[in-house]
Amino acid sequence: QGQLDESGGGLVQAGGSLRLSCAASGRNISDYNMAWYRQAPGKEREIVASISWSGANINYATYSVKHRFTIIRDNDKNTLYLQMNSLEPEDTAMYYCNTDHHSGAYYFNWGPGTQVTVSS
Repeated sequence: QGQLDESGGGLVQAGGSLRLSCAASGRNISDYNMAWYRQAPGKEREIVASISWSGANINYATYSVKHRFTIIRDNDKNTLYLQMNSLEPEDTAMYYCNTDHHSGAYYFNWGPGTQVTVSS
């Protein structure tokens, strides 16, 4: 099973930006459709955005995320990114990456996640 290590989170004011990174090891992300997930306190983990193995197909979970976030993959660096702009307090959550659950399974062990906190 591969390993994931998320980073780049932090505390920002509403309207700010963050760029999350997810470095993979043990498996090549180029073999998988990948996704970013988030889990807010007291809520279930939810998918935020997904990207196909080639990068040709990208999906965002909501209209709001679609117009503020960008999912990017660099297969050569075995790293997934999430550029987040115009952050809102509702984006506060722990963010994780893994394979797209629509692929039928998670092929990496869950990483520690990276905390994003947006103040109003």
